[in-house]
Amino acid sequence: QVQLVESGGGLVQPGGSLRLSCVASGFSFSNHDMTWHRQAPGKERELVAGITTRGLMTYYADSVKGRFTISRDNAENTVYLQMNSLKPEDSAVYYCNADWALGPSGFPPARYLASWGQGTQVTVSS
Repeated sequence: QVQLVESGGGLVQPGGSLRLSCVASGFSFSNHDMTWHRQAPGKERELVAGITTRGLMTYYADSVKGRFTISRDNAENTVYLQMNSLKPEDSAVYYCNADWALGPSGFPPARYLASWGQGTQVTVSS
């Protein structure tokens, strides 16, 4: 059973940092591109960042370029999102997912492997 468990969210002041983690199980993690998404109240879920199977290529939404860094540890079946210089508009529930396709496939994925989980709440506020 495919499972993705996000953690690391919280309340942080503007300009602060958070590191999100997503632990995967139930599939061959190292063979799938991984993605981070976010959804703010009243808005659609958006792709924030992506990383290919071996971490050789990454993708970032324009709104987070230069501030967020996605990385992965295939030995630990974990994908990370380091978020720096956080802004109030970064407040959202953050989710991870995997590309349904095997191997590096580009972003955004045409189809996702897992159902959306609970996510982790990030609130940026003073």
